[in-house]
Amino acid sequence: MNWFVGIDIGSSYSKGVITKGSELVGWHIVTSGADYQTCAETIMTVLTERVGLTKNDIAGVAATGSGADGVRYASHRASDIICTARGIHSIFPQARTVIDIASLSTKAIHVNEQGVVTNFTVSDKCAAGGGRFIEVIANVLRVELKDFGPLSANSATPVTFGTGCAVFGESEAITRVSEGIPKEDIAAGVNRALADNISSLVRRLRLEEPCAVCGGGALNATLVTAVADELNTSLLIPAHPHIITAYGAAITAASVANPSANKKQPG
Repeated sequence: MNWFVGIDIGSSYSKGVITKGSELVGWHIVTSGADYQTCAETIMTVLTERVGLTKNDIAGVAATGSGADGVRYASHRASDIICTARGIHSIFPQARTVIDIASLSTKAIHVNEQGVVTNFTVSDKCAAGGGRFIEVIANVLRVELKDFGPLSANSATPVTFGTGCAVFGESEAITRVSEGIPKEDIAAGVNRALADNISSLVRRLRLEEPCAVCGGGALNATLVTAVADELNTSLLIPAHPHIITAYGAAITAASVANPSANKKQPG
């Protein structure tokens, strides 16, 4: 058997991928909620049914993320930082810095030529340090999260947020809305504020190029552009940035079962 599953149980979303060897075959994402065990069971059921397998056909499962202990069927558990690095290295082996923009935090990671983590730093556990800041303001603006990036791209005069705290930022956004400030200018201001926080984190670690970006925040093209501008560099973006850590977990499961397993780029 050479089928493997990687499960990343995050604070907001739980992601799962299934691979044949190290080749990505499919993935599934659910809202995490409070019951991580149920999330993990749902993901496994969906993944195996999609490829016509049963749990018994899976050679190994690696779990990662804040809710990894809820994945009762996992044969291995791994650090999310290591899994993120492995996922990116499999796609962009030339990358030496990885920026992972998750919901509650952002991680900056140094990776060597072998894909081994050599250093890392993590933002404070505050919503203003990750994608949750955008989720909060999107709710204030009454826009879908997927529309936040395109909305901000239409801004002519982005507002400046005077706080690095998501709670105060939410209040500030509500005030701007009441003042009649266009939604796109508020959205662009949030992207810029978050980009400033992220770039400061990367500079603290020290940027080593090439640099790749992943995590749910990487789906926001306007945010990624703002980060690239702040760092004065181009960023490598995988086709499916939000499942990279789960993909790295599947690679981990495959490497535990077969250390010589080849690494392939997901489609």
